[in-house]
Amino acid sequence: MAVTLADVAARAQVSSATVSRVLSGNYPVSEATRARVLRAVGELDYVLNGPASALAAATSDLVGILVNDIADPFFGIIASAVQSEIGGGQRGGSGEKLAVVCNTGGSPERELTYLTLLQRQRAAAVVLTGGAAEGPEHAAAVTAKLGRLAAAGTRVVLCGRPPAGEEPASAAVTLAFDNRGGAQRLTEHLLALGHRRIGYITGPADRTTTRHRLEGHRAALATAGLLAGAEELTVHGSYDRASGYDAALELVRRRPDLTAIAAANDTIALGVCAALRDRGLRIPQDVSVAGFDDLPFSADAVPALTTVRLPLQAAGARAGRLAMGRETPPPGGVATIRSDLMARASTAPPPEKA
Repeated sequence: MAVTLADVAARAQVSSATVSRVLSGNYPVSEATRARVLRAVGELDYVLNGPASALAAATSDLVGILVNDIADPFFGIIASAVQSEIGGGQRGGSGEKLAVVCNTGGSPERELTYLTLLQRQRAAAVVLTGGAAEGPEHAAAVTAKLGRLAAAGTRVVLCGRPPAGEEPASAAVTLAFDNRGGAQRLTEHLLALGHRRIGYITGPADRTTTRHRLEGHRAALATAGLLAGAEELTVHGSYDRASGYDAALELVRRRPDLTAIAAANDTIALGVCAALRDRGLRIPQDVSVAGFDDLPFSADAVPALTTVRLPLQAAGARAGRLAMGRETPPPGGVATIRSDLMARASTAPPPEKA
């Protein structure tokens, strides 16, 4: 039996008129109400009318690119590379698609809302970038959404993100970054230089990228017999410069004798460098600093930043080709993209007194 407008209204606990307003988009509706209605639409797999149902297996010329923060160069580089492969006036011909960048702000609810909207628009492809929100409930909801998109003919690609639900999902092709391995190699580099008191600044605790990079860092410490005390030398924050600045000051307060700080991304590392300078500490003579991602500014920082290089441009371009069906998916639908250590001037052996 077909799902009706009244069914959606009952599930969302609003009137049928409110559902109509949300779906038409022509009337002001509160964000909370809109999200509730769209969630009900997705859960019930509601389509607007008979003709729309008949077109459910067709696709439009739209490709959705979901990012956590388009202002972050990490996501901007990937989104730009995806768009360069799907059209945007660069290739010409009827195969071009319209890229729509959806900025989730790291909100799991917004991510699900955008997936619902893209399903309603019969998107030709959806590319989800960056780490995923942790938690079995959200993972299950995303996996279900991706399954519905794929069943309707939409290609789904995860770029720089683990497989949905931590298991390969048949609905999506996954290009996962080697975050654990990269973080482990970075900390091994600091250990090889002679550092034994290494601070670590990571991102929000509920993101897969945060967990994987922290696991890699601690794996290196464990191998060196230095895991005890790692919690005191770890600070969680956001993936931004201000967070790096504040976290670095906190680490120096906790352990004035630390000789190195590893940051979970390059933007955090910039904040670390600023905080250390404001404290009168030299980089790397007093404290070595390292980042992750190898964003464009890293090599031009003073001193040049030791970091882990992720091939963001190449990964985004590959995701775009997969989204357009111009590249064969990897075996099993999952490929792990290696990260490489870039040792530069911001890291050096610790001072002799250390």
